[in-house]
Amino acid sequence: MVATDGSRAAIPTAAPAAKPASRARVLSTAMTDGGNENIVVTGSMLRSSNNQNANPVQIVTAKQIQQTAATTLGDYLQRLPSIGNSGASNTQTNGFGGVSCTDIRNLSSKRVLVLIDGKRVAQDPGAACVDLNTIPIEQIASVEILKDGGSELYGADAVSGVVNIKLRHDLTTGGITIRGGITDQGDSRTGLISAYKGWNFDHDKGNITLAGQYLSQGPVMQRDRDWSRLVQASNDPGVAPIYGSGYAANTRVLSGPGAGLISNNDGSTFSKYTAANRYNYGNNQSLTNYVQNSVLSGDAHYKFSDHFNLYANVRYAHKTAAASLAPSPVAGSIYPSQLSNPLTLPAAAPYNPFGVDTIVQKRYTDLGDRRQEYATDNLQITGGMNGLITHNWYYDASMGYGVSQARYDTNNMGNYRHILQEYGIRQTDPTDASSAVVYDPSVCQAAAGCTLQSPFAPMSQQGASYAKFNQHDHSQYMIRDFNLRVNNDKVVKMPYQHGGDLGLAFGLEHRSEQLSYSPDPLAVNGDTTGNTQSYTGGGFNATEIYGEAKLPLLRDAFLAKDLTVDAQGRWSHYNTFGNTQNWKVGINWAPIRDIRFRATLGTSYRQPNVYELYQGQSLGYAAANDPCSGATSPTVVANCMKQGINPATFEVANSGQVPSISGGNKNLRPETGRTYTVGTVITPRWIPNLSASVEYWHYTIKNAISAVSAQYVLDSCYSGSAPQYCADIVRSSNQQINYVNTLYDNLGGLKTSGIDFDLDYRFRINHANTLTLSNNLQQIVSYLQQNEPGGSWYNYAGRLFFQGSSAVGMPNGIPRVTNYTTASWQHNAFTFTYMLHYTGGMVWNDMSEDLTPKTGGQWRTPGIFTHDVTVNYRWNKWNFEGGVNNILDKNPPFVFDTATNTANAIYSSAMIGRYVFLQVNRTF
Repeated sequence: MVATDGSRAAIPTAAPAAKPASRARVLSTAMTDGGNENIVVTGSMLRSSNNQNANPVQIVTAKQIQQTAATTLGDYLQRLPSIGNSGASNTQTNGFGGVSCTDIRNLSSKRVLVLIDGKRVAQDPGAACVDLNTIPIEQIASVEILKDGGSELYGADAVSGVVNIKLRHDLTTGGITIRGGITDQGDSRTGLISAYKGWNFDHDKGNITLAGQYLSQGPVMQRDRDWSRLVQASNDPGVAPIYGSGYAANTRVLSGPGAGLISNNDGSTFSKYTAANRYNYGNNQSLTNYVQNSVLSGDAHYKFSDHFNLYANVRYAHKTAAASLAPSPVAGSIYPSQLSNPLTLPAAAPYNPFGVDTIVQKRYTDLGDRRQEYATDNLQITGGMNGLITHNWYYDASMGYGVSQARYDTNNMGNYRHILQEYGIRQTDPTDASSAVVYDPSVCQAAAGCTLQSPFAPMSQQGASYAKFNQHDHSQYMIRDFNLRVNNDKVVKMPYQHGGDLGLAFGLEHRSEQLSYSPDPLAVNGDTTGNTQSYTGGGFNATEIYGEAKLPLLRDAFLAKDLTVDAQGRWSHYNTFGNTQNWKVGINWAPIRDIRFRATLGTSYRQPNVYELYQGQSLGYAAANDPCSGATSPTVVANCMKQGINPATFEVANSGQVPSISGGNKNLRPETGRTYTVGTVITPRWIPNLSASVEYWHYTIKNAISAVSAQYVLDSCYSGSAPQYCADIVRSSNQQINYVNTLYDNLGGLKTSGIDFDLDYRFRINHANTLTLSNNLQQIVSYLQQNEPGGSWYNYAGRLFFQGSSAVGMPNGIPRVTNYTTASWQHNAFTFTYMLHYTGGMVWNDMSEDLTPKTGGQWRTPGIFTHDVTVNYRWNKWNFEGGVNNILDKNPPFVFDTATNTANAIYSSAMIGRYVFLQVNRTF
């Protein structure tokens, strides 16, 4: 938490509220000398003066976070241009479990290492990332973002960089904060209360700090926003779009004499199916999650001497989240179930008026809306000792243990086996999903609670109770991490004039990670009307040794105000993949004090994480379209006809979604990569408090671990560009897609580069007025991705994947330009802040090709600006703050995603609309 007096516990040097994003700042505050400007900077284990670090680092202060309406850290980070959109946020409701992840440069949340106080912590057991929703925003002192590869110093996950969240420790004050917020539509109601208190004891040798926070954030329903109420399900050029799902609330007939008909409300008559019968599931769905989070933390240390300082901290977080979904659609069984597929009504059934076996589909509104409820408990314990060894050699030894346990409940799911029983359907071969069916009422009469039903009429209350169930899944993630760090920033002085002090650091780390996921038995069997899951279990351990040498070649010399070379290396042994080595070198040269040039070159190595290796296979529904529906390309038509599908007459069961199987792959190989940055920092003496920096960055990744989208698999098969993908497509007997395989694999490569421009200026107008300006801009030069080994390279820069991201870790789009600007005017105790966020326009892409005016009714998204303002007033120990997010009530741009009508991972800040908040803080 942050006191209004601006105190920063355990931070050795005071920092203004807005510091240059290009400047290196505090990563670890252990072992700093009082009054010395030397600090341990991000990307290094050694102390040095400010800016004597070649790595590009961005610092975010607590004040910058709290002057926005962000209620979670993830909400704030999405404002920053360097933070990509391939994580997850509270605006992603279907299957994301109320998790908030982050990533750097759109390189996936699996390639960024998130630390808390410089140490690894437990990840969310269902999302392969550190859930930022569980980090109490009021307890954050600062956030440091290393925007450069860090595998050589921090380990495998730090391919794109490091996000280190510094919490407040060692406090002697106390404080309480109360915040409330609401949209102008009366939803997304938010309440927060947090408090902290710290005490010193035994003549200030020891300290105990306690803190707690409770946050409740209400949902936004999709039906309560004009732009998302009707879900667009088609995007054909020159044709009016259709809305909603082909899975109607009444039973739709797909075969036989009744093909093309739909039952009326009581099932007594039929009429021709039309677009008016489509089901608008936007009426039932949550646009944002309901999230409730409670956090308690305790921190203590006792200094016996300069050589022995014991410390420990414990943090417990309990988070619940919930989201609503439309009732279950059913067209047949799902993999791996062998129940009847498609749903076929026997010719002899008394409710079948057509006299032949008849294929039907239906949305089971009788069962009620599905409701997803998630509960996660996260416990993190860290203890250790640090101090002086001798002659400027310091050590820090610690042990961390973290565990996250989660329960996922989905209410009002359909039990497909029970539905078949209630229809009196029996398969002649129970081991074959496509076997013939007969009418046999005894299958229901022999089951307790079962009552015979007609598929064309509403279910009775007893029938609905028997046909539905509540699904319960459980998961757990656990990490143990031992660290020993030794450093000395003054080993020896260079034996010549203007030479600096050689610094050395060494470290040893041993960690183990385990994951387990236990799904509901019905989900394992595939007997549900939703997604299937299989058991996940596995783990690995790693032992690593790392070292760093910092050599200040020249100080205060001619054309060398500072010339420093830094070298880092890490040797790792994994019990799963053996040994590997990574290295990094950097140079930092300031010919004069006004300008500094810096560059880094390093390698990276990422072993597949426990999710990618051991995650059980599951079936979900990816945003994609069957190429055989309405195909006009001669090649696609020919390939569809070879499978007995006539594109001119073929109608898919549900447009916009395709069943797809995702999961781990034990045959994965590690990723390797290389990163380099080149940049300059300008701090002119003639313009005090001005800092400007420009950085060019480039990442290359080989053997990239990912999963191609279902649309890419389908297009590659039927267009003939990659026919090997045809083996990943399985169709049922009526030619509908049964599932598409999209498992993790080493797909190929990834190359991305861009330019960062950061500007910070603080101008004191007079004794009562100060103006502060900060601007962060990112320009993507290229984003090249290879979707199969040796395959073509696709440049996705400036592309938006309009069909959405199918899993956490997949980007939703790559805008070429993103920018975040803040301007603050401070007049005595009054502060007014204006914030501007810009996301550049993008062309829509299905991961295979761009849409054009000839292939899509809409095919691109324009750039979008959003504007926020806050007002702050300080009076003695009171601090009052209020603000408005999205003050112009800008709607997110339309995106044809067949889910929310926008790209929720990119435009989350605009999705809820205008949002107002008030906050009061009191310190004591």
